[in-house]
Amino acid sequence: MPSYTPTQKSAIQQFTGFTHTKESVAAKQLKSHSWNIEQAVDAYFQSNNPSKDASSSTSALSRLFDSYRDNPKDEPDTIGVEGSMRYLQDLGLSLDEPVVLAILTELAAPTMGELTRSDFVDGWKRLRAATLSDQKSTLPNLRTSLSSSSSSPQGLFRQTYKHTFRLALAPGQRSLPLDTALEYWRLLLSPPALKWNTKTTPWLDYWIEYLTTKWKKGVSKDMWEQTAVFAGKSLEDETMGWWSEDGAWPGCLDEFVGFVREKRGDGGAEEQGMEM
Repeated sequence: MPSYTPTQKSAIQQFTGFTHTKESVAAKQLKSHSWNIEQAVDAYFQSNNPSKDASSSTSALSRLFDSYRDNPKDEPDTIGVEGSMRYLQDLGLSLDEPVVLAILTELAAPTMGELTRSDFVDGWKRLRAATLSDQKSTLPNLRTSLSSSSSSPQGLFRQTYKHTFRLALAPGQRSLPLDTALEYWRLLLSPPALKWNTKTTPWLDYWIEYLTTKWKKGVSKDMWEQTAVFAGKSLEDETMGWWSEDGAWPGCLDEFVGFVREKRGDGGAEEQGMEM
């Protein structure tokens, strides 16, 4: 088998999970789309899904959508809070499961309690799940992909993580209250989602301790998104050999590096290098 990077292996795993194809097919499709998972999956289904089947799935999904609408007369193309809750319950899910955020991301939900017809239909068509039963069958693959340590921006974890900021944001606000951000970090950066923890460093515990004792401010979009990048890199190299004071990290993450080094009792990258 050809040699692939960890990010590429994760992409292959996600592609096969969504399409139920062989790894060789997944690799070929991904290579032809520069390892962009979403583009590769879309292209695969378009080339392997006859127009008749596509039309049939569109109708089935639209009927399923209709069954959960809260206000069919005034909002015929929207599922509101109550309908969203019923739908998630019918999928066998509770709101404290990370995979709920993955589903809302796949369906491009504009808020935590709203689904739109076009995105609902397009999202499930992309995943080839036109019935409630089919949609339930996608959950194991979504859970597996969500726990992947891949730092790829196209990976399900990174896409879900990014979309969660939008879902959690209150109307008219540009940053998250710290308590809200902490709630979602606990949900997304611990099992059964991504485990932000390495052999010598309980990263998530340290991050929460740092924020609640040193930061105590709101969380901007940039801080939110860069935390995911930082987490991915720390999982690949917990010594933080990749970190530099000249990097473009938000100030809170620069301070967090010093906080972690103090907690671990190490002297930083330069001292470590001198000791080797």
